[in-house]
Amino acid sequence: QVQLVESGGGLVQAGDSLRLSCAVSGRSFSSTAMGWFRQAPGKKREFVAGINASGGSRSYTDSVKGRFTISKDNAKNTMYLQMNSLKPEDTAVYYCAVDNLITYFVRQRPDDYDYWGQGTQVTVSS
Repeated sequence: QVQLVESGGGLVQAGDSLRLSCAVSGRSFSSTAMGWFRQAPGKKREFVAGINASGGSRSYTDSVKGRFTISKDNAKNTMYLQMNSLKPEDTAVYYCAVDNLITYFVRQRPDDYDYWGQGTQVTVSS
């Protein structure tokens, strides 16, 4: 059984940083492409960042490029999202997800991902 557990969310001020973690169990982590998504109240879940199985390919939505960095530590079965220069519009519940089919590139549709964590709240005050 694949399980994903996010952590690291919280309440911060604009300009601050946070690092989200996603611990994965029940799956070979080194052969897994993964993504971070977020969902704000009243909005659809949107792609934030993704990383392929090898870690050599990363993708970001335009609004976070240059501020967020995705990474994965295969030895720890953990994926990270380093979020710098946070803005109020980054406020959302953040989810990590596993792509069970494609490993060598990053897909950006939520429907392409098969396993999800429970989410962690990120709130950025102005």
